[in-house]
Amino acid sequence: MKPVKWLLDLIYPPKCVLCGRLLQKDEEHACPRCLLELPILTVLLDGGDFYSACAAPFRYEGKLRESILRYKFGGKRHYAQFYAEYLAASIQAQLGGKFDLITWVPISRRRHRERGYDQARTLAELTAKRLGCPCVQTLKKTKHNRRQSGIDSDEARRANVKGVYRAVKPERFAGKRLLLIDDIITTGSTISECAFTLRRAGASGVAAAVTAAARAPKTTVSR
Repeated sequence: MKPVKWLLDLIYPPKCVLCGRLLQKDEEHACPRCLLELPILTVLLDGGDFYSACAAPFRYEGKLRESILRYKFGGKRHYAQFYAEYLAASIQAQLGGKFDLITWVPISRRRHRERGYDQARTLAELTAKRLGCPCVQTLKKTKHNRRQSGIDSDEARRANVKGVYRAVKPERFAGKRLLLIDDIITTGSTISECAFTLRRAGASGVAAAVTAAARAPKTTVSR
């Protein structure tokens, strides 16, 4: 073990990203009980407007849901290592060979100041590293809109994200197939709007991948 990691583990003992229990020396990221209870999603989600399909390793429920909320709003940036491991495996199994570049759904400058990091970018960069795939910024959020999680109707969600993204250096991805990464998918409105912007800017195709799906088929297995 590297001296710096040993010291950090001594000061801040690693805890399960799902239940918060202190981990044993041979445990990494999550405890065995929580790993067995993970809401694994075994199917590839259908695509939506402007994107072909969406891979997701988990359903957005239970301890996993609470974990993602802590990651997104509670400053638990290191949780991304755990999510990226499963996200990369899901992408490789279901979308392998179907994209050229990895990118992400960006947050606004205000959200970035509030959180200190862009959770989707962190996921995308860690996942791309595991897959050995280039990861580039292709979008910028130009407006600070309401959170999608606070909007109920599908129509209102679509309206909330309409026109809030702009393509960044489209010459870098023109004619290429993109994999767009985000933390959660519910109705797909955000991913559809991003995919529309990317396709209009020259991307030949867009697929998506998220950590968890809030609306998905019930087919799951436990490990």
